[in-house]
Amino acid sequence: MASDPWPKSDGGPAARPEGAGIAVGLSSAEAAVRLASSGPNTIPETSPSRLRDLAVKFWAPVPWLLEVAIVLELVLGDYLQALVFGILLVVNAFLAALQEGRAQEAVRLLRQRLTVMARVRRDGEWRLLPGEQLVVGDLVHLRQGDIVPADLEIGEGELRLDQSALTGESLAVTAGAAARAYSGSVVLRGEASGVVTATGARSYFGRTAELVATARAPGNIERLIFGIVRALVVLSLGIVAAVAAYGLLQHLPARQLLPFALILLIAAVPVALPATFTLATALGSRELVRSRVLVTRLAAIEDAAGMEVLCTDKTGTLTQNRLAVERLSPQPPYDADELLSWAAAASQASTQDPLDLAILEAATTRGLPSRGKVVSFTPFEPATKRSEALVETEDGRWRTVKGAPQVVAELAGLPKEELSDGVAALASSGARVLAVAVAAPGGPLRLVGLLGLADPPRPDAARLVEQLRQLGIRVVMVTGDGLATAAAIAGRLGLGQRAVRGDVLRRMGEGGFPGRREGATTGHETEWADVYAEVLPEDKLRLVSWLQERGVVVGMTGDGVNDAPALRRAEVGIAVASASDVAKAAASLVLTDPGLGNIVAGVEVSRRIHQRMLTYTLNKIIKTLQVSLFLGLGLIILGQFVITPTLVVLLLLANDFLTMSIATDRVRTPRRPQRWGVRPLVVSALALALPLVLMSFGVWGLGVHTFGLDLAGRQTLVFVWLVASGQATVYLVRQRGHFWHARPSRWLATSSAAGLLAVLLLAWQGWLMTPVPAPDLGVMLLLALAYLGLGDLIKSRVFGWAGLRR
Repeated sequence: MASDPWPKSDGGPAARPEGAGIAVGLSSAEAAVRLASSGPNTIPETSPSRLRDLAVKFWAPVPWLLEVAIVLELVLGDYLQALVFGILLVVNAFLAALQEGRAQEAVRLLRQRLTVMARVRRDGEWRLLPGEQLVVGDLVHLRQGDIVPADLEIGEGELRLDQSALTGESLAVTAGAAARAYSGSVVLRGEASGVVTATGARSYFGRTAELVATARAPGNIERLIFGIVRALVVLSLGIVAAVAAYGLLQHLPARQLLPFALILLIAAVPVALPATFTLATALGSRELVRSRVLVTRLAAIEDAAGMEVLCTDKTGTLTQNRLAVERLSPQPPYDADELLSWAAAASQASTQDPLDLAILEAATTRGLPSRGKVVSFTPFEPATKRSEALVETEDGRWRTVKGAPQVVAELAGLPKEELSDGVAALASSGARVLAVAVAAPGGPLRLVGLLGLADPPRPDAARLVEQLRQLGIRVVMVTGDGLATAAAIAGRLGLGQRAVRGDVLRRMGEGGFPGRREGATTGHETEWADVYAEVLPEDKLRLVSWLQERGVVVGMTGDGVNDAPALRRAEVGIAVASASDVAKAAASLVLTDPGLGNIVAGVEVSRRIHQRMLTYTLNKIIKTLQVSLFLGLGLIILGQFVITPTLVVLLLLANDFLTMSIATDRVRTPRRPQRWGVRPLVVSALALALPLVLMSFGVWGLGVHTFGLDLAGRQTLVFVWLVASGQATVYLVRQRGHFWHARPSRWLATSSAAGLLAVLLLAWQGWLMTPVPAPDLGVMLLLALAYLGLGDLIKSRVFGWAGLRR
């Protein structure tokens, strides 16, 4: 321990905070005074400029097209059309800024809930407190997997720290007594206690570590949507090129051809896509917060929709993590009290490890005296599967080891088989088994005995497993516990009978498979085991990678720093409530309640968001095919502009308000994992778009031969038809079954009704277009209803083939 744990400045020794002792920490009263004086251990966030965010919305490829169209119309002297283009540009910018603002607010709320926790000694007791409540002088205990919550000077212990996020240096550093541990560093190994020297803006790096990643990797559905958009733009460019070639051959006036070509291209670009996607995920994240699930990466919400396998730990996830010493099996000549007291000597309360706390509580209950002063303590690590201590006694220094039976047996020079019967007897009820060994000064390790710690399954665990199975998700237990213990718990939960040791995962590089059953084909589900026991942290990463190589969408739960690679690799990394800070930082979903009960809600929300985005994507493909093909082919076949650029802009405005509301639609939760590709979507959309194109030519024919409308009147009629059929398309594709199976959300229904009424009023009164009689407009509504019925028949066959009815 340092003789003076407080730092010295260049000007001389720094003042020691009054009452700050490395051995005792602060009182709650003193901490409250200092917190009021110095403020919370946070960095004030700078609010982004709303005007700047809005201005950015005018500087992107889609706004550029509109801006070119506006300039072109102004040069040509068509000021009304330029004004309409300008309205579309401004409305789209405001909508995007509004929805992104709502998404940023959702992320801000998540950051407030996802805080770094610290082990602090207050009033002589260790407790977990939010990192923002730390003050200078607090005594903090750090262990493997923690993010250092404030600048500390270490007084006891030694840490291996990763400071790469702060300094850019990839090599870890060792910090012992009197060394500094800076806010934001990650504890890779070791344990230590230290005194807080600076917090918040006064810390060395001027910030507190954050768990929520600001950079969001694009999700699978987002990448798919943008891929489809690129394909639509290429299609539209081809149609525009054909229209331009036709116009040049027919010597059409440039002042008509250029605006038409530009607006045709704009009609194919999903202007509302970014805002719709952001709004859907932001609203989903807030819905998940109400379900006690925090989202650290918005794109992970839709990734969870396709999750097929959930690999989960046992302790604290499927079990209650309320350990209690249930049985003691001493090895002669030792008795039960000696077994428990030596186990307690290899435990430490400051670690807050459930195993250590259970053993210490049992020793205290029995009134067992301490074995002596602990002069050295090595905490449990997943890689070594043991903890140990050196204890100073009157006879000298004794070494005590506590850990997995197979590990302790090897250290004590015993064959594993010698312990197998005793381990099996204790594990048969699902107890977690530990072995204890002790070495006298200068002597070898000798087995003291076995402890059985009861950790019963959570009351809701079996029901949870069944609920996930009904959602099409297979649950696989991956645990470091012994095979007998894991198999017993799995049997009680209905997970399955196939249990294997983790060494099968280490043989994958030699052509083996993780639990392959005899006669199974490579990559088939029958190769997977139901339980993987005695696994090492790197085995989890191997299992995730193996499943992903076979096209499986994987979810992985974890709680420790060694779980971080697997959590980051899995499509859906889930940190449980008791997880370390590093595990939470690596995960995409963080549970705030014990167990996995909230996972079901998370999957259901993700699948509903997926359905909304699928509705938007299908609707956009269908409308783009209809509008692009009809406008392009209409000019080439009919030799006339079937609609004006101004009416196309009004069509886009009407569609934008409706498609934005899809993010709030009421949808059913699919019962199977949701995965879809470009080809099924495009084929399905083409099957539903071709009848619309044919009906659009039919509407033109009605205007000529039945209603006797002039060119401008027919263009108005086409505009109303495109709006009405667009509304019908949304209601058609929002349900994978028949369109009447579920009522739309209030916002969708209101947006739909308001948009349709506004369009009918404009067309009837002749505002911004040539008026059309009300009966003719009524026929367009009837045709839209007819398409809704026809499309439902087509959809039932096409969606079944494309796998979209799951």
